[in-house]
Amino acid sequence: MAAKNNNISIGGAVVYKEGRGKRTYWIVADKDGNWEIPKVTVRRGESSVRATIRMTGEIVGMNARVLEEVGRYSAVVLVNGKATPQKTYYYLLFLKAVGEIMGFEKYQWMDFKKATKAVELKREKDALKSAEELIKKWEKEKKKIG
Repeated sequence: MAAKNNNISIGGAVVYKEGRGKRTYWIVADKDGNWEIPKVTVRRGESSVRATIRMTGEIVGMNARVLEEVGRYSAVVLVNGKATPQKTYYYLLFLKAVGEIMGFEKYQWMDFKKATKAVELKREKDALKSAEELIKKWEKEKKKIG
């Protein structure tokens, strides 16, 4: 696990796509089958944005554009029995193209309501809400996203 000054940084990808008049978000299942926003540990010398791009591009096989940060969360986690500070940064990404999705055994594209109900962590519900509000604001301002 990469740690900067014994701190762990995590990048979370709130990926969405538009199709058939509907917006959906990419949600993955963890090893216990719980739905969550996909995340990656930041490597030494890497930014959380770069790690998120690495995960979606290299690990998953998506071509997605980072649009904005939609949340950050700090916690203390146990690593090898030692309390370690952890920061998670959530980024909104617009899916441009995708091949065969790799790296996650179980995933689903869900509309906002379903995705918000499916993820368990409040911070992930909040990241989805921030993302949805931002997209709606841009749509209202007629800003081109893709």
